[in-house]
Amino acid sequence: QVQLVESGGGLAQAGGSLRLSCAASGRATDTYAVAWFRQAPGKERAFVAAIGWSGDSTHYADSVKDRFTISRDKDKNAVLLQMNDLTLEDTAAYYCAAPYIPKWYPGTQWKDYDHWGQGTQVTVSS
Repeated sequence: QVQLVESGGGLAQAGGSLRLSCAASGRATDTYAVAWFRQAPGKERAFVAAIGWSGDSTHYADSVKDRFTISRDKDKNAVLLQMNDLTLEDTAAYYCAAPYIPKWYPGTQWKDYDHWGQGTQVTVSS
């Protein structure tokens, strides 16, 4: 059974940077697609970025394109999310997720993912 643990959240100023990590236990992340979602108070859970299971293909929401970068750290069995040029709108709880089936990219809808971490809070101030 897979377990996902997010870390790296915290407080940052607008224009600053944070790096989030999604560490997995129970299976290797390089055989599964992994996605990041975020949810602000009173808002729907929204897609942020994802990395595929083959060829390291990546996907980004328009709101974070060219600012966030998703990548794999295979030695640590983790997926990283480098967040640059942070804005107030990036404030949210961030979650990583993976599907039950390996070698499959579910897409951008949170309901299509099966395994979730507990989340890490990102707060951006002016």
